[in-house]
Amino acid sequence: MIRIGILGAARIAPMALIEPAKKLAGVEVTAIAARDPEKARAFAKKHEIPVVCDSYDELIAREDIDAIYNPLPNSLHAEWSIKALKAGKDVLCEKPFANNEQDAKAMVEAANASTQVLMEAFHYRYHPLIQRVKELVPTLGKIKHIHTSMCFPLPMFNDIRYNYALGGGATMDVGAYTTNLLRLVAKASGDPDLAALPDVDQAKASLKGAEIDRHMETHLSWPNGTTARTSNSLWSWKLVSLKLEVEGENGKLYIKNPYLPQLFHKLVVFNSKGKTLEKLKAESTYFYQLEEFCRRINERDFSPESHQDSIENMRLIDSIYRAAGLKLRGQE
Repeated sequence: MIRIGILGAARIAPMALIEPAKKLAGVEVTAIAARDPEKARAFAKKHEIPVVCDSYDELIAREDIDAIYNPLPNSLHAEWSIKALKAGKDVLCEKPFANNEQDAKAMVEAANASTQVLMEAFHYRYHPLIQRVKELVPTLGKIKHIHTSMCFPLPMFNDIRYNYALGGGATMDVGAYTTNLLRLVAKASGDPDLAALPDVDQAKASLKGAEIDRHMETHLSWPNGTTARTSNSLWSWKLVSLKLEVEGENGKLYIKNPYLPQLFHKLVVFNSKGKTLEKLKAESTYFYQLEEFCRRINERDFSPESHQDSIENMRLIDSIYRAAGLKLRGQE
């Protein structure tokens, strides 16, 4: 039995961990700690978590906890993931992996030194829809253009996603998905020219307060001529846009909502044979993510390629902020 403790009473925790754990054999959520002990106790009572710890330190020190789920604000990902790894705990850390590339590298170094599993919680990657994408992208021929978009309205401006000190910003939140999906598609193409990170040609931000991007539009390219665009928004005229578009020499692929396909999705392929529409019935993305996390723990699969992927995603996010003329998260 893999016993998981949660750092923080985050709103994402029930959907991302607690509910999937009820459906998956061999794993249970057994403890929680929050900055506000009363909030932790209320959360534990609501979700039937047996142990409430008075501090994060107390939780990661417990011998009856095998792994940690870290959904804390972005600025705390590195600090508490590293502490948990050093305490001998496997870690599932919410995206984005860290505040910046430097912090991401420190997390990976701690994982390597501790020989513990460290996994970034890009839940969408483990859903059968994305496995289907990996099968279809090579059939499109040489990739000409990729567009990833994740935009939805979040007018609650006191939310941590609008707080620079906590690692906020649209590119850190929804942009972590669009950059990750962009790179996944590029690698899935099998084109060695797309294996490297793209260059950021232009990044234009609309701000909500100092250094906080509420909307970011980024244009990217590779030396072979392939271009890309990411659209990220928490508050802009583009209220809702959840999509992936891939244009190749032999066809096009379009997905509506590749990030939470369990809610709704549509996959369309256009090629010489015409138009093909697919829909996949499956469990939630979070179920497959937890299943993969448990597999890595049980098999002691440290997945160095996923560590490199997390570092590279933060490197690209850093490059986007630089191109937009904004400070990296975590800078004084």
